[in-house]
Amino acid sequence: NREQPKPESERNCGASYCRAEGDLVFANEPLLRVEGPLIQCQLLETPLLTIIGFQTLVATKANRVCRAATVGDVLEFGLRRAQGIDGGVSMSRAAYIGGCAATSNVLAGKLYNIPVKGTHSHSWVMSFPDEAEAFSAFAKTAPNNCILLVDTYDTYQGIDKAVEVGLEMKKASSSNLLGIRLDSGDLAELSIAARKKLDAAGLTEAKIVASDDLDEHRITDLISRGAKIDMWGVGTRIAACFDQPALGCVYK
Repeated sequence: NREQPKPESERNCGASYCRAEGDLVFANEPLLRVEGPLIQCQLLETPLLTIIGFQTLVATKANRVCRAATVGDVLEFGLRRAQGIDGGVSMSRAAYIGGCAATSNVLAGKLYNIPVKGTHSHSWVMSFPDEAEAFSAFAKTAPNNCILLVDTYDTYQGIDKAVEVGLEMKKASSSNLLGIRLDSGDLAELSIAARKKLDAAGLTEAKIVASDDLDEHRITDLISRGAKIDMWGVGTRIAACFDQPALGCVYK
């Protein structure tokens, strides 16, 4: 009554060996072994290479960025620079595996239970008659997650207006200014000036988020220059795997 082996055409293929996601893997080291009927295994070649290759690149780049950010968390801001919507979702997932603390991609957050963090856009500010009004409106809209983007026009003036809104929030005792975001200019110089202004106003708990084509090299340079940055928003350089846009991943 011993069960006879199934014919080759009726067998299913599967992975007999697979490295766990997030594991450190060296060059020429196998990631996955697939066993089964030849035709089925060949059908899996292209999807496995595109899934594993792209996401391994993103996770590797994200990890390099996170290891460089010895001060503060790295937030993945790469959806707008990703290879389409579907590529953006898988990119956000891979960046989180690589070490990013959160993503600005709300769909990825919903699908994969990734923490979601971000700020308002420049277009939000430009949709109001003036910057101060835009900041006040955002503080009312998101009182518990208020990070103000201060570089739409003049960054130093933007910092001053953010301080005013932060003091208004503190006076109302309903919530506190979570922080400000710098997205252009000399981030080291601007962050030092912003920290002084925030501390002088008593907003010592407000964080400074920096973005603008950051990667591990720029982050290392900014830290060495004494930048007062608490969180790093990294988008293009992670999403586009800027150093190496393709991984030499093979299926044999």
